[in-house]
Amino acid sequence: MSLERFSFNQATAQHWPLPEVVAGCVAAGVPGIGLWREPVAAYGLARSAKLVRDAGLTVTSLCRGGFFSAEDWRTENLRAIEEAATLGAPELVLVSGGLPPGSRDIDGARRRVADAIGELARHAAAAGVRLAIEPLHPMFAADRCVITTLGQALDIAERFDPAVVGVVVDAYHVWWDDTVYAQIDRAGARIAAFQVCDWVTPLPEGVLLGRALPGDGCIELRRLREAVDAAGYAGPIEVEVFNAEVWARPGAEVLDAAIAGYLRHVV
Repeated sequence: MSLERFSFNQATAQHWPLPEVVAGCVAAGVPGIGLWREPVAAYGLARSAKLVRDAGLTVTSLCRGGFFSAEDWRTENLRAIEEAATLGAPELVLVSGGLPPGSRDIDGARRRVADAIGELARHAAAAGVRLAIEPLHPMFAADRCVITTLGQALDIAERFDPAVVGVVVDAYHVWWDDTVYAQIDRAGARIAAFQVCDWVTPLPEGVLLGRALPGDGCIELRRLREAVDAAGYAGPIEVEVFNAEVWARPGAEVLDAAIAGYLRHVV
C-alpha cells in the first residue's frame, strides 16, 4: 500500500534529533513530516526550513499555537504563524489553553478562544497559514484546552473562511464522542489535519503519554479515516504518539512501527 498520505509527526520519536528524523523519513520513503516549534527552535528556524526543503519533505503541520489564557498569547501566536510560513507548513495547530488562573468560567474561556482566533485570522491569511483548532479530550479542559469536542471547534471555525480557520481531527481526542461522525461530515472542507494514534488502558500516570502506535489500542482508526475521506479530506495523515515507552525506542524503529501500524490499521 502507498505511503503518499503518510506523515510522521516528530513528537512520535521525541528524542530523535531533527536531522536524523528527516534522514529517516527520506530513507523510508515517507513524504511528509509534522514539526513542533520547540525542537525547530532548538535546531534553528532557518536551518530547519532548509533541512526539510532540501530533503524534499512536505511539512504537513506545525504544532503548536494557542494557549489563549497566557498573558503573551498574541505575541506568541503571531510568532508561531511566522514560523509556520517560514517552514512551509500550511497548518498551525492550535491547542486553545485551559481556564485562566483562579477562574471557573469555562464559557468565558471558550469565548476568549473565539475572540483570539478572530484577532489572529487576518494575520494567518496574510501569511498563507491556516489556523487549525484542535479539540482535546475533556480530561484536559481545565489546564490545556477548553475546546473539548469537534462540534465546539466547528462552532468557532464556521465564523471564518475555511481556507483561514479549520479543525483538527485527532483520533486520540475525538474517538469517544458519539457525535463525532456527524461532526466530521459537518466539517467537510474545514478539516485541516487528521492525526492518528491509539488509546491504551490503563492510562499511564501521565495521561498525556497514554497514546499508542496505531493498532495497539481500541480506536476504530480505519472508520475515522473513511469518515474524513467521505467528508472530502484528501490530505496528509499524521501519526502522532506521546508515549514514554515508544520514545525510549530507537527512532528508526519507531518510524518503522508507525508505518506498519498505519498500513495495517488506518488505510
